[in-house]
Amino acid sequence: MPRWLVRLLDLLNRRGKSLAVRVVYWTGKAPDPIHPKHLIDAPWHNWYLEHIRCMDKILDLGCGNGSHLLRAAEACHSIIGVDTDRAQLAIATRTIRERGRALRAVVLRQDLTHGLPWPSGSFDGILCLDVLEHVAPRVAVLRECHRVLTPDGWLALAVPNRETIWRHRLRAAGIFAYSDPDHKTEYTREELVAELAAGGFEPAGPIKPIVYDTPWAGLIDVIGGLSLTIYRRLSVWKRNAALRHPEESTGFRVVARKIPP
Repeated sequence: MPRWLVRLLDLLNRRGKSLAVRVVYWTGKAPDPIHPKHLIDAPWHNWYLEHIRCMDKILDLGCGNGSHLLRAAEACHSIIGVDTDRAQLAIATRTIRERGRALRAVVLRQDLTHGLPWPSGSFDGILCLDVLEHVAPRVAVLRECHRVLTPDGWLALAVPNRETIWRHRLRAAGIFAYSDPDHKTEYTREELVAELAAGGFEPAGPIKPIVYDTPWAGLIDVIGGLSLTIYRRLSVWKRNAALRHPEESTGFRVVARKIPP
């Protein structure tokens, strides 16, 4: 692939996501600017639901506008979401209020790197989805997760993969290759396992792929802003491609447990 095309596709990818969010809002598909992936029925987006028990108390780290928090809230006893983005928390708060009191969910503004303000053993499960790569020091955050979880608690984690063919092509073209400019790091499978261990965790099952890291992701996102039907089909293609070629997944997802003493 020629360098000029790599640079063009990278530009489209980096702008496509934010443009898609705006197009979703402009076309009336959602009352707030959100990514089209939250508007389609894609079980791999909500893969953590199968691990939630009805009496679980859940903590959602980096909850944003509450897209995962609201899905989890329907399955658990109660859930607390934390984030630093006031605008996103306002959206989550409004949505929770619209759902009514039956939804036992609250959100708080909290910087994860300053520690978690709950006693040890407060939660049965923690969602940390596309968050860990944005913070530093990460091991300290994992150790806080370890502290506030019950002894048999679980951590649902999703992080980006830096070793796909597309990421290699970006680096070869001299382009910043992280999928988000705010990322402090991206992972190999081995680095993920090592960082979990440093935080006191180990995978409770296989580390699984998410969706295929295609260079056309930005265009697909924009299409999602225009047509959810087409976007749904393209999302299924990306998911199936990742299952066939897990080493080319955009990231890794895993449920981790505390390492036995």
